[in-house]
Amino acid sequence: MINYPNIKKNLVAMLLCHALFSSFLVHAEVLDSIIAVVEDDVILERELQKEVAVIQQRIQQSNAQIPPAHVLRKQVLEKMIIDKLQRQLAEKAGITVSEEMLNSSAADIAKRNNMNVEQFRVELEGQGISYQSFLDNMRNEIIINQLRGREIGGRIKVTDREVEHYLETQDKIGEESTQYHLGHILIAVKEGASSTEIQQALSKADELVKKLRGGQDFSQTAISDSGDANALKGGDLGWRTSSEIPTLFVNEVHQMKTGDVSEPIRSPSGFHIIKMMELKGMDNHMIVKSKVRHVLIKTNELVDDAEAKKRLLALKARIADGDDFAALARAHSDDKGSALKGGSLDWVSPGDLVKPFEEAMGKLRINEVSEPIQTQFGWHIIQVLGRENKDDSSEFKKNLVRDSIRKRKIEEETELWVRRLRDEAFVEIYQDRL
Repeated sequence: MINYPNIKKNLVAMLLCHALFSSFLVHAEVLDSIIAVVEDDVILERELQKEVAVIQQRIQQSNAQIPPAHVLRKQVLEKMIIDKLQRQLAEKAGITVSEEMLNSSAADIAKRNNMNVEQFRVELEGQGISYQSFLDNMRNEIIINQLRGREIGGRIKVTDREVEHYLETQDKIGEESTQYHLGHILIAVKEGASSTEIQQALSKADELVKKLRGGQDFSQTAISDSGDANALKGGDLGWRTSSEIPTLFVNEVHQMKTGDVSEPIRSPSGFHIIKMMELKGMDNHMIVKSKVRHVLIKTNELVDDAEAKKRLLALKARIADGDDFAALARAHSDDKGSALKGGSLDWVSPGDLVKPFEEAMGKLRINEVSEPIQTQFGWHIIQVLGRENKDDSSEFKKNLVRDSIRKRKIEEETELWVRRLRDEAFVEIYQDRL
């Protein structure tokens, strides 16, 4: 005899399973749907959702207001498109990052945060960031930075005359002693835009300036409306000296006070809006210079690490017994340049020598001879003959200006390069899915 109630129960269960499975398939299809085609690659919905979640968390941590979902998705997608275009270009150029380089970079970041790698991993995961996701993002950044260095950095030059001209000009008005904390919004205009498109962008920029001067939050506005790479950071350009400010903005910035918002500034990339967040002066730059000498023993097929250390310990013992350091350096050091001067490296400033050497040197008392220490050049014993505090402001300023001008040039060129890369690429965005 057939048990009809059981058949009915089984049928209901089957229908329920089918409904659940169908729902799963629909959900999976949505997650796998293509949001954008970028050259010969695609960006999927699940990739966009994942990146949006990361950006949302970052915005929350900065205590900024999260923009409407459709605005944030549009901004994040644009960032992903630019990143993908750069990754594609890097792949064609054969740019890769080894696991060793990636792990070394992660260890450096952990060290700068006073943690080892495992502690850093726990800290990240405590913030809801997987360590693998962190490594993937870091790999992406390293590859893109290498690409930009190859495409842009090599052709950027800063001449001595540029540095001198800047210092001559700024010394007259005192700007070299000032730092600026700037916010930035870009209303982008593509190359070859029509006069109508340009006018529309200018109207939008004028309207934003009016709102910002009326009290609208700058960070929120940048996240929602800026076409600049810093948009998702609230348009924050950080602290900059005058020489680090894009040339186009310099005259405007010099006339601004804290809280001021500029008129739209035209460039080939579009219309820029600048806000003066804060201003501050720069102090004199004091450094400790050290007068130092050393003996170097290089390792080779005949001299291994143990033998090099043994020889240096023997020399240190002879110095302790009264032998002249300079005479022993001339006779035994493999650094032929300094050996001729009795091992002298003369007066050195921070950053002149490799890190292990400087760290060992910094721990020595005057006239004390170090234990053997290793660098990439071999094994050394070191003696510090003197130290002095020195106002290095002039030289520091020159180096700072040179680095700042180079950084500014790279930034200006990068903005144009990225905009050109985006405009010339085949990109199709499925607006109905966005």
